Amino acid sequence: MASKGNVMFNFLLVSVTIIVCSVLKLRFIPFNNEIKRSLGYPIDSLLNFTELSELYGYTSEEHTVLTEDGYILTIFRINGRNCGHKLKRPPILLMHGLLQSSDAWLDAGPKVGLAYLLSDACYDLWVGNQRGNYYSRRHNRLDPDKDPEFWQFSVDEIGYYDIPATIEYVLKYTREDKLNYIGYSQGAGTFFVMCSERPGYCDKANVFIGLAPAARQTNTKSVPYKILLEGVRYLEGALATTGLYELFAKGSLSQEILAFLCKSSATSEVLCGTGESLVDSFHPGSINNETLRVLFGHFPAGTSVHNIARYGQSVKSSHFQKFDYGSARNLEIYGTEQPPHYNLSAVTVPTVVLYGSNDHLVDTKDILWLIKRLPKVLENKRVSDPLWNHFDSAYSQYTREMIFPTINKYLLKYSRKLNKV
Repeated sequence: MASKGNVMFNFLLVSVTIIVCSVLKLRFIPFNNEIKRSLGYPIDSLLNFTELSELYGYTSEEHTVLTEDGYILTIFRINGRNCGHKLKRPPILLMHGLLQSSDAWLDAGPKVGLAYLLSDACYDLWVGNQRGNYYSRRHNRLDPDKDPEFWQFSVDEIGYYDIPATIEYVLKYTREDKLNYIGYSQGAGTFFVMCSERPGYCDKANVFIGLAPAARQTNTKSVPYKILLEGVRYLEGALATTGLYELFAKGSLSQEILAFLCKSSATSEVLCGTGESLVDSFHPGSINNETLRVLFGHFPAGTSVHNIARYGQSVKSSHFQKFDYGSARNLEIYGTEQPPHYNLSAVTVPTVVLYGSNDHLVDTKDILWLIKRLPKVLENKRVSDPLWNHFDSAYSQYTREMIFPTINKYLLKYSRKLNKV
């Protein structure tokens, strides 16, 4: 086995290569899936949400959501294998984190992936995608490959437009008045933005369940994460002059390199598992080798440079606030020289927070800071496994034991059985 020093060097080398290739906008034509299969890529890593869910006997539907500002989002509805007419209401909306897509909830496999677990419990599950990832890289007017305006968004716009539009669509389609919302990391932070900025929308949720919710990230411990965020924050303007507005897109050279390096059992654990641990923290065995081989076929899923820069600001601020454009532009946009703080007291929905002691991306100090400002916390639960980290909430083999019982407890409290739509 390679030494830890060699693995660290290899990981840093790969990271630098990925960033350089992204900055230079090198074009890459990936192998087609037939060639990838012959090269040993796991089949699961090559499938999209509907293909992957159907491979394991689940039925899924693809739906299209149009936001008020013209972004076209693809979302999915997935049904359990043995639910028949026993679906519970209201529907659940499950939302991914930064650089992820809906696929994140399937990558750990049918016995532990959260989308599978919720579907098997006969919940009417809808799985969202936020603007800029490969399922939501469309607009009714703007071309993401030609129009820089497409990429001028961050969590601020996602929370203001994407989350409300998705909620509205699901409720209209299911003819329900409310839903239950589960948000992971960015998927939680954008829900808070919505509650602060869009009066009435918070009332459309019965319960909010936050998995490692990302509001401010002042105490982030991850050095690679902070270097990336602060570097992009500092270089956003310079990157724009080179025409770079999108980062880590699926199918880009950066993602294809990761997928290639992680496809093999011989390299996935040593290189990709260690790399993931260096970004977050070490939790041996939690994200197993097979999941690593699959998830890097779908991750990273892409976002805007502007969104990464926004996170770069979040690690430097002690507040959960809007994008800071500088005093002159802030005055023009917000009417104040400082960016306004989001009103967390507006998150009036009953709230459950689950978090890990070993999370190096959203530190426990920031979680506790957040909990003190949320007015209706039903329970804040530190996961009993002391090594539970940030990525575990999406990809761990221990999801069924560590977090699903609490999630299911509160979903049952706010659910009822109804005939299938």
